[in-house]
Parts: sequence; C-alpha cells; structure tokens
Amino acid sequence: MSTIGEKLRKLRQEKGLSLDELATITQSSKSYLWELEKGTKNPSAEKLSELAKYFGVTLDYLMKEDVNQTFDTAQRIFTRVSNLSEADQEKIEEMIKLIIKMKKND
Repeated sequence: MSTIGEKLRKLRQEKGLSLDELATITQSSKSYLWELEKGTKNPSAEKLSELAKYFGVTLDYLMKEDVNQTFDTAQRIFTRVSNLSEADQEKIEEMIKLIIKMKKND
C-alpha cells in the first residue's frame, strides 16, 4: 500500500524534479513538501488538487491506499494523453500499437 506521500515522491521523481524545483512550481516550501512525502503532514484539499493536476493524476489515485498498480498506471497515462490534441493522441495510439506488435514478435 502506498501513502499519499509515497505517491507524491514517486511522481516527483518520475518527472526528475527535486523538492526545491517542485516547491517553486507549486509555490510551496521545500519543508512542507518534504513533510508531505514523509507523511508527517497532510495536504489541504486545494493543495492535493493542485498537485494531482500538475502530475496528471486523479485525486482518487492520490487518496486511495489500495489500488491496482496496472489500472493506476493506465489511468495516469490516460489523464496525461487526454490533455493532448487529437493529432497527438492518434500518434500515441500508433506508437502503442507498434510497441504491442513488437512485443508479440519477441
């Protein structure tokens, strides 16, 4: 099971951001974000919503402790892709089809 803090740390690291960089982006203090990741502080609903939007995940993902990892990954990808243009979405779909085809040939 992952906590909100663990999920935030993972999302931050996936983007290759330091706590300082995320603090600047979200207009938060580094110590506040560190406490969120450590689990000693809980974010406000507003801050949680802001972080979810920035990372392209749902509030549900951040708040639920017992989620299926595969579904979670798919939902995160869907959220990010849905913000792209239709042309970019079509390109991504073609890339996915190509990857699946390559995997079948392995």
